[in-house]
Amino acid sequence: MAKFVPDIKTQRWIVISQTRTTRPDEHEHPADKQKPAVCVFCTGNEAMTPSEIMRVGDGEKDKPGWKVRVVPNKYPITDTHEVIIHSPEHSRDIAEFDLNQVNQLLLVYRNRFQAHAGNGQVMLFCNHGNLAGASLNHPHSQLVLIPRQINLDALVREPIMNVVDDNHYFVTYCPDFSQWPYEVWISPKKDGTVFGDVSDEELKDLSQILQYALKRLKVKYHQQTISRSHSQMPFSYNFYIHHAKNWFLRIIPRLVHRAGFELGTGLSVNVVDPTIAAEELKEIKVGLSSV
Repeated sequence: MAKFVPDIKTQRWIVISQTRTTRPDEHEHPADKQKPAVCVFCTGNEAMTPSEIMRVGDGEKDKPGWKVRVVPNKYPITDTHEVIIHSPEHSRDIAEFDLNQVNQLLLVYRNRFQAHAGNGQVMLFCNHGNLAGASLNHPHSQLVLIPRQINLDALVREPIMNVVDDNHYFVTYCPDFSQWPYEVWISPKKDGTVFGDVSDEELKDLSQILQYALKRLKVKYHQQTISRSHSQMPFSYNFYIHHAKNWFLRIIPRLVHRAGFELGTGLSVNVVDPTIAAEELKEIKVGLSSV
């Protein structure tokens, strides 16, 4: 069971969760741990995960045929912790998916958010790639439920400026407050809503603008890593969906590491001006993926 410990002066909390120490890591050096022979999230290996909570697609429970699958996390941070497996494909993710698959994934996000919203604060997040903290390569997201009495030290929606893209319901932008190089936020144009309120029509718009944002960031990520190391690093990023009213989706490409100054002061050093980041991302032409 997770234990929440507060700091009395700042009202910040930490989570003590010893089960996390035993989770597998495909990125560990072979000398430390032999790489797993199979991926537990791939189709055909359904019996290797806890019994599924829900699925989109065909087939019987815990059998092949699914398009998106939700299972309990074997190594939970809190008492309610789910894994959302993006698709049966091991290597392709949101930037490469057919748009319908992106939409199916976001529908599952909304379903799981709504299922838990009455019981606490719902955090939906995705760690993609080694530098973003993903322990398994197969694309997946996670949902964690946090008790309401826990004060989350979370950002609120930033003013819209440095716009990269927009459609009928959403806008993509690089806030002046960006803490990371090429950080991107996707915000609904409607105020006062939570993620669980989004309609099917709005989710279709979100699917498109999210895929466009990740495609642009993937191009910029590879440009940046090649210029620095003369080799193409795998695209790594985090995104999360804000848990409360006036929600947004925040994407952080992992181009830099935080070091002593940031850790010691709580200040972030962003080496790319958000205005310039927005202009550079806007210049990258992208289209929807096809099967």
